[in-house]
Amino acid sequence: MTDALRPVAAKPRLYEQVLDSLRNYVADGGLGAGDRLPPERDLAARLGVSRASVKQAIVVLEVQGLVEARHGGGTYLVRDTLDVEPVEQLVERRRRLPDVLDAREALETKLAELAAERRTDEDLAAIRSALARMATEIEDGAHGVEGDRLFHAAVTAAAHSSILAEFMRSITDQIAESRNESLRQPGRPPRSHAQHLAILEAIEARQPKKAAAAMRRHVRTVAKVRLLDWDPEPDTE
Repeated sequence: MTDALRPVAAKPRLYEQVLDSLRNYVADGGLGAGDRLPPERDLAARLGVSRASVKQAIVVLEVQGLVEARHGGGTYLVRDTLDVEPVEQLVERRRRLPDVLDAREALETKLAELAAERRTDEDLAAIRSALARMATEIEDGAHGVEGDRLFHAAVTAAAHSSILAEFMRSITDQIAESRNESLRQPGRPPRSHAQHLAILEAIEARQPKKAAAAMRRHVRTVAKVRLLDWDPEPDTE
């Protein structure tokens, strides 16, 4: 006798079905970065769904840095494909991101303070090198992710605190997630680079409180991401 009471498969959210349709539309149409998607009104009519469902799908694409919605000017592809991260993974990252950002603020603020007290000339050279790397990446059109990673690693090393450095290593993957999330926000890479410069200046001048304050401002900027404003369970229909 077969078991008729098998687990019921979860019904995909309507906007997830819209995402699938949009991905196929881009692939079949050979669209690429810079191309414009049809207006939300037209997409809703062609797909037979509400504009709210289309809008939610567009928000998910924006959160992942796949499209750019220009005020009054339509929605444009940022990449050549709409390879969307599974929504459940996105929901999980949204759930844990606030805790990661809390940990970063607590740890990195203290690390910057200690770096201003303990840094050596070699530490300063490493921080400057990381900032130069980030500037080059941004000039080349990238987000500056590797330069950002090197900068925070250099500040951590300059603090000369083995225990705090171990805490940072224990959340390396989560920090990388928050870094990627932040740096793909529109206009964020150059702003982050400028904030890094302020941190370096305070460390170089041996001003612990100023370094801590600059790092706190920076991490709070990192926390301002579209993902945290996104509601994965909207009442769209």
